Amino acid sequence: MTADAPSASAVKAAAPAVRGQRARTATGYLRYGAGKVGGAAVSLLAVLATGFFLFRLIPGDPVKTMTGGRPISAEQLAAYREEFGLDLPLWQQFTDYCGKALTGDLGTSYQFRAPVVDKISEALPNTLLLTGTAFVLYTLLGIVLGTRSAWRHGGLGDRLNTGLALTLYSIPSFWLGLLLIIVFSVGVGPVPGLFPTGGMESGGEEGFAYVLDVAHHLILPVVTLVAVEYGQTLLVARSALLDEMGSDYLTTARAKGLRDDLVRRRHAVPNALLPTVTLVFVNLGRTVAGVILVETVFSWPGLGGLFYQALSVPDLPLVQGLFLFFAAAVIVMNTLADLVYPLLDPRVGR
Repeated sequence: MTADAPSASAVKAAAPAVRGQRARTATGYLRYGAGKVGGAAVSLLAVLATGFFLFRLIPGDPVKTMTGGRPISAEQLAAYREEFGLDLPLWQQFTDYCGKALTGDLGTSYQFRAPVVDKISEALPNTLLLTGTAFVLYTLLGIVLGTRSAWRHGGLGDRLNTGLALTLYSIPSFWLGLLLIIVFSVGVGPVPGLFPTGGMESGGEEGFAYVLDVAHHLILPVVTLVAVEYGQTLLVARSALLDEMGSDYLTTARAKGLRDDLVRRRHAVPNALLPTVTLVFVNLGRTVAGVILVETVFSWPGLGGLFYQALSVPDLPLVQGLFLFFAAAVIVMNTLADLVYPLLDPRVGR
């Protein structure tokens, strides 16, 4: 045995210390996670209360709106209000709503006469198809272009990428969607109308033809979302990587003879992930929530379009249920991001 080799007794003595450190780390992570989950639960309760009172400030009488302006007697109006529980005191409406919501019952839609949960379940797959496709594309595009721009910052490519991203990010999504409809659906000059003006399908198609038809309707709304949203991911990824550019570990990696691309992929990008991970999880929550303006412009039958329909009545149970669902999606994804942080960087949560 050499003088530098640790003895068996020394290894045995160090083992309890290592186990103790791991136990303290696990306990600290559990406390950290419990705090984040508790904060998320409080946020959801606040959203529950806010949604109930906020949408009752919308002008208009839901019962009169549902009658379509037809003459109706006071007795019929009273019967409708009693049916929907609108004749009860506000505090009682609130307690009933909270009690049912906590058990998963979000009420019955005024205009559709169907459970709100069922309407959300029907529209959710359509929203996930649209926003999920766009999310994957604009996240990958933003990260790839953002890291390349940061690695060669100040060059022509960086200036072009950043300028285009800022320009598209500042354009309202509904305006860009309308512009794409005018140019590529209606047709302008020599440009023919290549895509449908809205909807999710033409109808009458089956099998593979149906898949192609849906994909054809999907192109313009996805292009709209990607064009508007990728710039945010690009700018965050670029900024995070620029902060790492002068770090000593990158100089050491280059001194070892690693190629520039390897230094970027293996060392710089992984250490610049935290801000980008935050944005990815936030965008993922918004993906579940849908995009109201884009879905409305393209008449896409998703949660965003359903929310717009509900606001026009106002259909209070449906509006409240969708608002709670949207907020819950964002809160849950933010909480997941907080729980992932310590796994990416052990310094977080200590």
